[in-house]
Amino acid sequence: MHAMLLIALYAFAGAAATGLAGAGVLRLIRRRSLTASLAVVATVGVVAMLAGTLAVAWAMFLSPHDLSVVTTVVAMAAVVSLATALMMGRWVVARSRELTDAARSFGDGGAFAAPDGPATAELESLSRELAATSARLADSRERERALEASRRELVAWISHDLRTPLAGLRAMAEALEDGVAADPDRYLKQIRAEVERLNDMVGDLFELSRIHAGTLSLSLARISLYDLVGDALAGADPLAREHGVRLVGERVEPVPVEVDGREMSRVLGNLLVNAIRRTPADGTVAIAAERTDEGVVLSVTDGCGGIPEEDLPRVFDTGWRGTDARTPPAGAGLGLAIVRGIVEAHRGRAAVRNIPGGCRFEVTLPTAR
Repeated sequence: MHAMLLIALYAFAGAAATGLAGAGVLRLIRRRSLTASLAVVATVGVVAMLAGTLAVAWAMFLSPHDLSVVTTVVAMAAVVSLATALMMGRWVVARSRELTDAARSFGDGGAFAAPDGPATAELESLSRELAATSARLADSRERERALEASRRELVAWISHDLRTPLAGLRAMAEALEDGVAADPDRYLKQIRAEVERLNDMVGDLFELSRIHAGTLSLSLARISLYDLVGDALAGADPLAREHGVRLVGERVEPVPVEVDGREMSRVLGNLLVNAIRRTPADGTVAIAAERTDEGVVLSVTDGCGGIPEEDLPRVFDTGWRGTDARTPPAGAGLGLAIVRGIVEAHRGRAAVRNIPGGCRFEVTLPTAR
């Protein structure tokens, strides 16, 4: 028993010395190829066995014949181990290079395509993560392109919509200045109307900039939907009378919600104005408010005849306007974008869908606790 303990001690000492030396070599070549590291690991295993054997032989526990046999066996094991480590290392390196080339492709603007052929579990997991990242990056690029396109359209439409009233204001001001205005009072009223319109456009731009910058501050308060809808109907009634459109409230439940009353009044006002302007005379615009399983739903239904299906996904985009609203006084296409921004700031969502004879805008808000 004592002899076995000594043999184990000598074998451990020799193997430990080899292991420490191997750890030092691995530290030195840690930035080199994986093939070199695998070769060092295989070599350390074999040399550790040989060192332990030599230590035991040096302690005279092995005969010369037994030592030569063990040394030969270890040498053969070393050849096989090194060959296997080199093959494994080259295979892993090749798979890693293929993965690197594939990752570089989607980094340059393309889509990630996982390399063909088997791979280790770690490389396979990395490949899946790169594929998911590539998909998210493609979606981000698409959103960026869509946002840039909407910004260009917005700048073009804003420039057009600002130029038209400014040109009218300049012409009327020159007519008043030259004393050639047949009806100065009418000119002054028209100037005031154009200034109000410009002021509304600037206000919309300011509101949208706050939404996009994430600086929209909400003062939440518990409000009844009945009161909120009633105020919105009262505010939109003059415009509805002017256009000959009937305003009705349907299924308006007195459900409490926690919202910013001023901002939510703007949401309903924008939806009602948008619906009134696109509903023909003698048409009806209906607003409803009810509780559902998803929360509280505010809806505005108009008689616009419907929105083309290809345009539905763009309705709430910044600068979007329907084909029948490309000229004043339809506005700059900011109203619905503001609606979505305010609703999402309330942790809600805005949607639109076609119905027979028109369309229905829906705002879903969380129920008050």
